[in-house]
Formats: sequence, structure tokens, C-alpha cells
Amino acid sequence: MSLTDEIRLRLEKTFHPATLEVVDDSESHRGHAGFREGGESHFNVKIRAAEFADMSRIARHRAVHAALGKDVMTRIHALALDIGT
Repeated sequence: MSLTDEIRLRLEKTFHPATLEVVDDSESHRGHAGFREGGESHFNVKIRAAEFADMSRIARHRAVHAALGKDVMTRIHALALDIGT
């Protein structure tokens, strides 16, 4: 399973989002720190879920990081999050 799919599955399982977009943006970082041949190092995630309604911005980011888990987070160099309800 690709890391992109793993991210998508974990976020769907935890938050049941109305909107979820997971984009591997690694190629646009070629030549920069953390780039790995084959991608799966830089991600953009847009997620909309009711669970985020009463959370601060920082709490939302922490919730996403927790849902992904340490094993996924240690394989990612950069994760850009667009989180809303």
C-alpha cells in the first residue's frame, strides 16, 4: 500500500470526513531537503470533518498527527494541512 493510501485510510477511519484530499507533492520539492526519489516525502492534505468544529487550529493539527500515528509521521518529511469543518 502506498503511503498516500495509508494516510487517506487512517484519516477516513478516524474522522469520517466530508472532504478529504491527499496529494503527494514530493516532485515539486526535487532538489530540496527531504526529497526522496519515488516521492512520498511531501504531502498536502485537505480535510473537512465535523469532529474539528470545537477544536483550535493547533488541536486540529495534533488530532491529525495522532490519527496518522508515529509510524507514518516519521516517514513524512513535510505535511501541509488545510483542516476545517
